[in-house]
Order: sequence, then structure tokens, then C-alpha cells
Amino acid sequence: MKNIEGKYALVTGASSGIGWDIAKILGEKGCNLIIVARREDKLKELQKLITTNNKVDIKTISMDLSVQESPRALYEKVKQFGINIDILVNNAGYAIHDMFLNIPWENEKSMLNLLILNLVHLTKLFAKDMVKRDFGYILQISSVGAFHPVPNYTTYSAAKSFVLNFGNSLNYELKKTNVSCSVLCPGVTETEFQKVVGEQKETLFQRLTKMPSRRVAQIGIKNMLKGRFYTGAGVVNSFNAKIMSLLPRRISAAISYWATGVIT
Repeated sequence: MKNIEGKYALVTGASSGIGWDIAKILGEKGCNLIIVARREDKLKELQKLITTNNKVDIKTISMDLSVQESPRALYEKVKQFGINIDILVNNAGYAIHDMFLNIPWENEKSMLNLLILNLVHLTKLFAKDMVKRDFGYILQISSVGAFHPVPNYTTYSAAKSFVLNFGNSLNYELKKTNVSCSVLCPGVTETEFQKVVGEQKETLFQRLTKMPSRRVAQIGIKNMLKGRFYTGAGVVNSFNAKIMSLLPRRISAAISYWATGVIT
């Protein structure tokens, strides 16, 4: 891994799961941090955990990034600190596990704001500064669901497809700079994800393919610092993504429907 000691990273969705572990690993590598999430108590807990054993500067910002104007507000807050962001990790997100027609529009709109519009806005704001300094890393968190339709996660998987293609395209546009945009596509991970979305029990596929959150974070950081435009989280998830993307859409949709839990 490249030396990122003394650099500043902004990690969204840092209060749990992959975002928590990404922030923790970066802190262990001597990277200063601005960690963002809604739950201030969890951010303070993470701040204390990292600074206990690592001499790094960590600032916490409690903010709901699904709100329309939150990217600009976060950007201005960082500017008030007088800090240049060298690493941007767009990890904040959540899913809704239900049939499309059952999901209230306001809930779905909030999710899509967070996963698409505000992710793009944050990227635009901070990437411009990175290009001006000719240095920076951007890591977008997508999903293996980006490669195929996933019924009962219909708009979530579609949004993650957007993130994958957006990140890959941006990385190409940045090829003549010392700024890169990488995309990490995790599969089933040991986080709060399934509990939050309300899945009643794990399927056999989920039990067999689940990965520790820290391992997923390690893979994402390693490949980000290598400037790779895309990485799957582990061999199994990368293989599954490849196979599912080659299957006819109707078949891949049916497989995904059963693999992620049937809703009737």
C-alpha cells in the first residue's frame, strides 16, 4: 500500500459496517480522517477507538446525507476546517428490501438521493479540488447487485449499477491526472445491512458467500491505492458477478430473487 500517512480522508457512512472498517484501516495507516454519518455517538466511539492507538487527527460530522443540500453543506464544513481532502470514500447508503410497488415514494426518493444524486454531487465538489492539486483517490461503494437485476431490491440494485458505471467513466476521464476513481463491489457482508432492511433470515447463498466487513474494506483500500477502476470483494463475489452478467437477464433476475429472499 502507498504511504498515506498525514493525508486526509473523508469517509461517509462511517458509523458501522464497511465504512467503519475503511475508516479504521486508514487511521491505522496514519491517515487523518473526517468521518460522517447520522449517528454521532457511533462516530465518537470510532474516533476514540482509532485515536487510542494511532496519532491521527479525526473530526466527526453528524449529518443525514440523503437530504438534498447535504453535499454542499458537508463541503463547506470541510472548508471551514481548512482541510484538503486527499481521499474521498462514498460509502453512505442503505437499501429497501420489498416489492417495488409496496415501497412508499418518499422512502425510495430518500434512498435514491443518497445513492445517486448526492454521491455524484459530493464527487464533483471534492474531485475538482483534487484535480487542481493533481492528487487524490476516490472510492465509490457499489455492489455485486450492480451487474444484474435484483427483484425486491429493484431500485437499489439499479442505483448501484449507476454507481459502477459512473465511477468507471469518471476514472477514464481522470486518466491524464494523478486522481483516480475506483469502485468496490461487495457481496453479502457481515454488517447491519440485512437487519436494517428487514430480511427475516439468511438464505443458503448468503450464508455461503458472506465476508467479514474488515476484509472487504481491506480489498477496497488496496485496490483504490493501486488506482484500479473496479474490484469485486473477493474471488467468489467477482466470479458470481461475472457469471450473472453473462446470463440472460430474465434468468439472472430469477436467480437473484431466490438468492436474496422471496417476498410474497
